[in-house]
Amino acid sequence: MNTTIRTHTYKNGIRLIHRLNQSAVAHFGLIVHTGTREELTEEHGLAHFMEHMFFKGTRKRSAYQIISRLENVGGEVNAYTTKEETALYASFLKEDYKRSMELIQDIFLHSTFPEKEIKMEAEVILNEIQSYDDSPSELIFDRAEELLYPNHAMGRNILGSEQSLTRFDTAMLSRFLKDNYATEEIVLSFIGSIPFDLIRKAGEKYFGEIPHKSRSRERIRPEAVSGIRVTEKRDTFQKHVMLLGEAYSLTDKRRLQLYLLNNILGGPGMNSRLNLALRERRGYSYSAESHYAPYTDTGALMIYFSCDPEKFQKSMQVTRDEISKLRTRLIPEKRLINARKQLMGQLSISHENNEHMMLTTGKSLLIFNQVDTLENIQKKLEEITAVQLRESANEILHSKNLNLLIFE
Repeated sequence: MNTTIRTHTYKNGIRLIHRLNQSAVAHFGLIVHTGTREELTEEHGLAHFMEHMFFKGTRKRSAYQIISRLENVGGEVNAYTTKEETALYASFLKEDYKRSMELIQDIFLHSTFPEKEIKMEAEVILNEIQSYDDSPSELIFDRAEELLYPNHAMGRNILGSEQSLTRFDTAMLSRFLKDNYATEEIVLSFIGSIPFDLIRKAGEKYFGEIPHKSRSRERIRPEAVSGIRVTEKRDTFQKHVMLLGEAYSLTDKRRLQLYLLNNILGGPGMNSRLNLALRERRGYSYSAESHYAPYTDTGALMIYFSCDPEKFQKSMQVTRDEISKLRTRLIPEKRLINARKQLMGQLSISHENNEHMMLTTGKSLLIFNQVDTLENIQKKLEEITAVQLRESANEILHSKNLNLLIFE
């Protein structure tokens, strides 16, 4: 582990990770291993709704006082919710670290979830849902996971629905918080030039007295469905197409090789095979990409493109051809070396973003109880062979394992 990183576990099970740097700006986050997959059917969208309601008032602060607490000194506070975690985090001048940690503690522990605010926020999120429905290129990702994991919280969208939003009240929010936010699954993550001992003591002051608590709800692994084809009528000018299949989980040792394979197929680089084949060489599609989303006990690989209806069959064939090449041909050694360098470059650049690094470092400790260095990741990448990539392509990208979803 990098010598600039230190960790500590408080008596209640909450863990702290600290990365020292020399910046005048610091970042602090509270990350909890609770997301939308913890929701019961009637709680659809509640984890994300909870994220919004953390900012709507505590026992001693109004919503305005919460947002002004850091903004008055040039900082900012934010949050996000995924299917497996929730984070509250802040960026601020380093001398305001206590102010920031106390604010995160206050909204996490002392939010009151007033009924009046619940009703207003439900309207805000309803508008967010409607806006999302107007964007088929985003909506198709949620709909595809719904097909992959039917009748499981992992398959439901994060925002909830118009029906579920009307059911939320103070009692439901308080119960969800009580049932799902365990101290053993909370990480405090800090990056800045404040010494470790000062952050450890501040963490003890603001979070150390929280009573120890274990998870009360057990996660159930979703059963993935494969090999289905669904076409949905949408009011769109283009066709939107998604190929989706189950992939390696976060704990699978082959996870890094699938990251590399995905990067080659349709990653963020303009030189990905899908982008070159569909956009650059033929002009069939403006957007062609693939994504790998690993979770603690499953994962999903998603291949997406949009095109004019008359280009659909050709685009589909080109996409299948690119998949077939990965399954049948070994990637030449020179191209494999370049692919490793490209992924390492992307990871290294992302490490330059301290806020992003604070969140990813905290998540790594949360899930793996350790943090990989870039040097260790590079060593693992260099050990990945073309044969291993072809094996992963055959396992994950076989046609019988992929669902096809079309918006037209």
